[in-house]
This record gives sequence, structure tokens and C-alpha cells, in this order.
Amino acid sequence: MVVYLVGAGPGDPELITLKAINVLKKADMVIYDRLANDEILKYAKDAEFIYVGKKAGSHYKRQDEINQILIEEGRKKDVVVRLKGGDPFVFGRGGEEMLALLEEGIDVEFVPGLTSAIGAPTSVGLPVTHRGIATSFTIVTGHEDPTKAKKQVKWNFNADTIIILMGVGRLEENMRELMKYKDPKTPVCVIENGTMPDQRIITGTLENITEKDIRPPALVIVGHVVDIFKKAKL
Repeated sequence: MVVYLVGAGPGDPELITLKAINVLKKADMVIYDRLANDEILKYAKDAEFIYVGKKAGSHYKRQDEINQILIEEGRKKDVVVRLKGGDPFVFGRGGEEMLALLEEGIDVEFVPGLTSAIGAPTSVGLPVTHRGIATSFTIVTGHEDPTKAKKQVKWNFNADTIIILMGVGRLEENMRELMKYKDPKTPVCVIENGTMPDQRIITGTLENITEKDIRPPALVIVGHVVDIFKKAKL
């Protein structure tokens, strides 16, 4: 019995790793998220499937229910794949699932995935670091679990580049907070459906990006690296 926590990458099915494909090919059960591209499931030809996707304001399964499904299937099946969008340990709650499984004596192995925080900007030619402009970046969630007893997100406002995941629902609040520490003219780039055929790129500044039509799923990049992207597109 083994459960693999597998990163599916940022969306484009060609960006999944070879190791992830090999694990899927031997899977008996695949438990997958909304952000894991359905095209990837074709590699698990002999597996059963359970969908446990979540989206803002509508959770198909709560996290405790997902943990229990993993435990039950991990006890019954030889190879279970928990397929998660991006990387399992970058705001994917993979650590919680790992601990729940280990507490029940179920073996866990890990297959990293390309997080959208890096994959989506890179795919459009937006470097998150650039010599002389950005020597640091931070990745932060723009939406905390509302069931938490107290707020835990700690923003590093000193980072040259700030990458916000799951932040569309609180975009106005987040931009307003950032303007306390950064120039309102600081450039911003939003990438909707990164690496996918329906990808959209919206640019602006801290003070006006909220005036644009932006829909989830999307990530937000704040910093002067956005100017490098715009220059490359001229």
C-alpha cells in the first residue's frame, strides 16, 4: 500500500513530469483536484477515479473528507495517486494529507510538480527575478481558509516580486494593503488560466488593476519584472 502525492503542474498537460506519468500508469485509484487537467487522467488507464475538486465558495469535499478518502483507499488499494494541481506542497495542503496518512501507518511518496506561481509567468516570458531589478520573490496565498482560528498569512512586502495565488476574490483588499508599502504605480500582471488555451493576460498597476475584468483561476504578479515582460512584447 502506498499513496503518491503527485503534482500535476500548472495546467498544460505537457508540463506534467515523466515521473508523474509513470506513477499514474500503475495507479489503482486516482483522487484528483479541479485544477488537475483531465487530459492527464488518460495515463491512468486501469485506475478508478474520485473527484474531490474545490473552488472558491464551493467545496465539493472538505479537507477532512478528502483525508478520510485517502486513508480508506490507501488501505484497500496497492497504488493510490493523489493528483493535485501545481505542486502538492505549494498551497496544495499536501502536508496535511501526508500527516493524516502517516498517522494511519500508510506509506506516502512524493512527486513534485511545477507550481503555477513559476510555470505561468515563465510560459509567457515574465521572469520572476531579473538582474538589477528583482533578486527576491515571495509566493503568498490571497485567500486564507476562513475556518482558521486566527490569520496566519505573513506578507513579505520587501520582496522585489510578489506572486499571489488564489487572490482574485480579495484582489481589491490585497492591492489596497500593498499600496501601504509600495508605490501605487508599481506594475501588476494577472494571468488567468495560465498555460492553457484560454489563457488571458491583464496588466495594470496596484492602483488600477482592480478596474479590469479579472476572473479566477488567476495569479497576480506584482513588481517591476512586469516591465521586463512588457518590454519583451513590444
